[in-house]
Amino acid sequence: MKKNSFFEVVSPVDDQVYMTVNKTLPGEVNKILTLTERAQSIWRNTPLSDRLKICSSAVQILKDEAEGIGQEITWQMGRPIKYSAAEITRGFQERAQYMMDIAPEALKDIEVLNGSEYKKFIRKEPLGTVLVLAPWNYPFLTSVNAIFPALIAGNCVILKHSYQTPRCATRYAEAFRRAGMPEGVFQYLFIDHEDVPALIGNRLIKYVSFTGSLSGGKAVQQAVRNKFIGVGLELGGKDPAYVRSDAKLDSTVENLVDGTFFNSGQSCCGIERIYVHHSIFSDFVEAFTLETKSYVMGNPLLKETTLGPMVRTSSAQKLHSMVQETIAQGAKPWISVQDFPAYSGEDAYLPPQILTDLSQDSAFMQEECFGPVVGIIPVKSDHEAIRLMNDSRYGLTASVWTRDIEVAQIIGNQIHTGTVYMNRCDYLDPALAWTGVNDTGKGCTLSILGYHAFYQPKSFHLKK
Repeated sequence: MKKNSFFEVVSPVDDQVYMTVNKTLPGEVNKILTLTERAQSIWRNTPLSDRLKICSSAVQILKDEAEGIGQEITWQMGRPIKYSAAEITRGFQERAQYMMDIAPEALKDIEVLNGSEYKKFIRKEPLGTVLVLAPWNYPFLTSVNAIFPALIAGNCVILKHSYQTPRCATRYAEAFRRAGMPEGVFQYLFIDHEDVPALIGNRLIKYVSFTGSLSGGKAVQQAVRNKFIGVGLELGGKDPAYVRSDAKLDSTVENLVDGTFFNSGQSCCGIERIYVHHSIFSDFVEAFTLETKSYVMGNPLLKETTLGPMVRTSSAQKLHSMVQETIAQGAKPWISVQDFPAYSGEDAYLPPQILTDLSQDSAFMQEECFGPVVGIIPVKSDHEAIRLMNDSRYGLTASVWTRDIEVAQIIGNQIHTGTVYMNRCDYLDPALAWTGVNDTGKGCTLSILGYHAFYQPKSFHLKK
């Protein structure tokens, strides 16, 4: 069967076609790879100060156009317009700027103690071409983690963005071009999923950075099986929170509701499981429910909207079915249809839902939901909370809500996760390594460690 030469972006805002995009044809892919190979020798020999200047200019260009980009993000994936531009002006800019600031230290030669007879040092050389496979849920925040350190380290980058958010790829390209980046250093492709393994197998691809589903990560891992290249995989999450009896209730509820339902719960580090000490369980659930009901679900282009649609109607309907099945098994729902009358069940708009009276073994508490739903379970002790938090195939982040920082560290030491938070959640600090354990993937981005994946150490042993 002949493939379409284009794809349509269906907006979750109104279930209409937002834009049509031509796919990158096989001949064009080959031209892009050839251009990248030529550009690599130029870019790797460009002084770091010049690479940083170009990347900094690109960040400023994107920041200056954040409002227009925010509109595009909203139309493509449904995030409320009041939040969309902040993806550029806050998180994206913060991460890019931090990685630029630490680059001279992160990429400098490692000097080895030298005597009069020898000069020895380790140089950090770029790998070549880095392939970045980026998702739709935070189209700039997820991709910046790899794109900027890879480019700054002297690599070329090819971006394959989600079909749901193609405009983000062209925005990157426009910004880098206007910033003065040499032709071919940054390029993008619009290709089908089934064409990605062949691209990964190309000899020019020296590293793959993938953010997406567990099944997608397994496919990438399989595609590199015949190559000796690095792979960074940020996959699923089922992130837990533990609310101790000494937690400050008001701020804990406010932050956990936000960490659960922001972006319609479509965040890899969003809160999906909450364990609450039994002594405050009832008060917590009631306060959590009241705060949730203050959300306004509706058209994300309206400034009063705080809860937009999920990315697709099929995603909303699938999650709704999962919630209904869990309720049929005995779970108690705390949100009714009357609380969010805009819900029709025929589009991508799905009201938030809070479930209690749950079994830890249920699919709802074990499988990634990736939507505006959360399960809350009472616990009798720190020990029980730790055991339940670790009862997951995933391990991206976990948060502890308490007034005792020493206890938070003790608990954090026992949680199998990439990041431990105290009294906050759903945030990436670029000074800290962004990583996960178990089926959440492998490798890390951000922090000074985030540069390690994008260079090859080369030793110089010089006898004078």
